[in-house]
Amino acid sequence: MRVEEEVRIPDAVDVVEPDQVESTIEAKQIGDRIRRLRMKRSMGLVELGKKTGLSASFLSQLETGRVVPTVRNLARIAITFGKDLSYFFRDEQPITFRILRQSERVRLQKNAGAVPTFLSENLSGLIADSSMVPCIAEFRGTEEEVCFRPRIFEGIEFTMVVEGSLTLVSEMETRTLESGDVAWLDAMRKRQYTCEPGERARAIIITRPNRN
Repeated sequence: MRVEEEVRIPDAVDVVEPDQVESTIEAKQIGDRIRRLRMKRSMGLVELGKKTGLSASFLSQLETGRVVPTVRNLARIAITFGKDLSYFFRDEQPITFRILRQSERVRLQKNAGAVPTFLSENLSGLIADSSMVPCIAEFRGTEEEVCFRPRIFEGIEFTMVVEGSLTLVSEMETRTLESGDVAWLDAMRKRQYTCEPGERARAIIITRPNRN
């Protein structure tokens, strides 16, 4: 005869307390993460509801922490934003600042194999999500003028001259930027920066593409 094993209820000390479960969920700030994703896309609750098949009122309660999502519903939201399900459970350590040493920056030159007249140092390692792309542009004096034509994209471009002077041509407008001057441009416009022959200039250029 087969003897049934006794099913033993764990001692109270071994039972996971409901308050502990709630605090663990709150620590992950799932609602806040969903809201940040939605706001980054400029998406309303109704639109998100249509994409996920969830009601706007439920999503509102979810973002404010009044309800806890099932794995199935969380997966719907993750797929909508092109995220892995693990995104909502990763530990997020607050970042107060980042440092990118000069020795760590990658320098790119315009005319490889010759005496470089234009160099750029990409600083995007400081920006975790690539929402902005900063770089240092260096124009080196030669017998001919040095010209830099940035790519055209949907977004904005911010330029500050930190040394020398540059001539900025943006479609039908021409401006001279001296050291300390700042320019803001619509990056959909054709534009170019020019350094006069024999002169040197350096500028910080920050681009921010539109996120659809």
